[in-house]
Amino acid sequence: MHRIFKKEQVFTVPNFLSALRLLMIPFFVWLYCGMGNYNAAVLVLLLSGVTDVADGIIARKCNMVSDFGKILDPIADKLTQASVILCLAFRYKLMIAVIIVFILKEIIMGVLGLKTIIKTDIVNSSEWHGKLNTVALYAVFLVLILFPDINIKLANALICFNILLIIISLILYARRYLEMLKKAGKKSE
Repeated sequence: MHRIFKKEQVFTVPNFLSALRLLMIPFFVWLYCGMGNYNAAVLVLLLSGVTDVADGIIARKCNMVSDFGKILDPIADKLTQASVILCLAFRYKLMIAVIIVFILKEIIMGVLGLKTIIKTDIVNSSEWHGKLNTVALYAVFLVLILFPDINIKLANALICFNILLIIISLILYARRYLEMLKKAGKKSE
């Protein structure tokens, strides 16, 4: 576990971009909830998304993929997503269901991910369904923020779509982690 926190693992451009995303969260919340400036909130969210894509590209192209980054990047993603979901829950009541499913998914994934790291010493990267889930979440976030007067039935349909994708992603990640844990258990016998 100590190898994750070596200087060359921590001080990289991709990790700086992930940390920057964490710093954008209070600005988004302030702009959306405090100021009601939805256009500026969207710009912060878009900038956060750009830094998320950039950190992944830079990490792969410049050989800066690190175990620390594999942990920091999803933390920045999840905290950003949770903040936006909470902000939107004040306007769209069905977002409360998203909060519940999101929290359950993150708890289950956190426990399974930690067990996998402990048993296998492998820190996993995100998979296609996780990335699809993130893109869909952000697309719905942007629509709901940019169009605050959207028809509630359409808003609820978009929110339900996100709930479905979160559940599918949870199932696929859980299956992956459980398979890894099963293999690790067989090797230790």
